[in-house]
Amino acid sequence: MSCIEARGLRKVYGNTVALDGVDLRVEEGRIVGLIGPNGAGKSTALNAILGLAPFQGELKVLGRNPWTERDQLMRDVCFIADVAVLPRWMRVTQALDYVAGVHPRFDRAKAEGFLEKTTIKRTSKVRELSKGMVTQLHLALVMAIDAKLLLLDEPTLGLDILFRKQFYDSLLNDYFDKTRTIVVTTHQVEEIEHVLTDLMFINRGRIVLDCSMDALESRYLEVMVVPEHAAAARALKPIHERQVFGRSILLFEHADREQLAALGEVRTPGIADLFVAVMGTQPAGVPGVAA
Repeated sequence: MSCIEARGLRKVYGNTVALDGVDLRVEEGRIVGLIGPNGAGKSTALNAILGLAPFQGELKVLGRNPWTERDQLMRDVCFIADVAVLPRWMRVTQALDYVAGVHPRFDRAKAEGFLEKTTIKRTSKVRELSKGMVTQLHLALVMAIDAKLLLLDEPTLGLDILFRKQFYDSLLNDYFDKTRTIVVTTHQVEEIEHVLTDLMFINRGRIVLDCSMDALESRYLEVMVVPEHAAAARALKPIHERQVFGRSILLFEHADREQLAALGEVRTPGIADLFVAVMGTQPAGVPGVAA
């Protein structure tokens, strides 16, 4: 069953095309990484999914039109923006009280459990918390809501590497199950590779890559070759090449593993390296398209 389905999704701001006929399908029970450079259309796509902006084309989220049925949809959707905003005068206990009072699917005990892993005091006011602590509090509140769809826009912004790892561990072990769907955007792509089931690259308002992580392993290969094998490797038409410590690393799509193994060390590329390669094959921007 699809959780999100879009056909010809388009959004224009003045003369700028933010989404340019996007087609996508996110199945239930998946963790999808939506990766793209600044201005690629990630936030616009999330706003359309959340019913925060009108759009052209077709879009269904949990079977509903998010623009016309947003009230009903928000019972089953949670969102964490790239900047966690909570009233600065509010105490942590008051934040827990408030969410418990307004959202019928909020599990206070679960939120308390998330907070137990932090140094946040329940009596502290938001203005007394560090930026990382505010983010942790926001995450605890949202992840304690029993939602079918969780949208995360740079969810660990402001957290140090230890807390970022704890967040993704909690996401997998304490929140995610096969009935929930998660869509996450982040620039820290190396940290979410082990979490994702699916990967999408977006550039200039268009989806330029859409595949499962399992398919990625068979679709893309990279090989590190010594100088004497570089010419033979280039003859196989890689989609990208980079240099590391005097050795060439070439990235291939739909290549023969055994053929590449004869030229050097073969491995599955990381998301960051694949992103650089795919973005490098995209045509230059045109006037009126978000860049």
